[in-house]
Amino acid sequence: MTTPIKILVAGLVATGAITLLMLMAPMMGMPPMNIGAMLGGMLGTSDLVGWMMHFMIGVVFTAAYAFFFNQRLPISSPVGRGMAYGVLVFAMAQVMFTLMRTMGLMPPAGEGMLLGMMGSLLGHLVFGAVLGGFFSTQRATVAHPLA
Repeated sequence: MTTPIKILVAGLVATGAITLLMLMAPMMGMPPMNIGAMLGGMLGTSDLVGWMMHFMIGVVFTAAYAFFFNQRLPISSPVGRGMAYGVLVFAMAQVMFTLMRTMGLMPPAGEGMLLGMMGSLLGHLVFGAVLGGFFSTQRATVAHPLA
């Protein structure tokens, strides 16, 4: 059964996995991906608030996966289903970043953008794989979110 606690734990673990990959990006030849600083800067607040937002967003996306996408994605493998969801979240993030750049809320894309996108895709695949593992047995029975 999917409970709010399971969603919170899964969201924090999956977001922690993508965050670890982001922080290791420069060691793998990719540009720095400090999402906490980016979100904090966009909001005119601290990096800490940006990181808190990042983890909150991860938990919200986890809830969407647990209560909707896990039931509807036509992929039998739980990890594959989670990774497909990770690609969807990646695509949504790219659209949001493009809109924010267009509105002047983020600096224009520069050198290393393609590598950054590849790193982001890899991170979102990991995020999704973790979710697939957490919710691998929950495909048929999902409790109400307030239960």
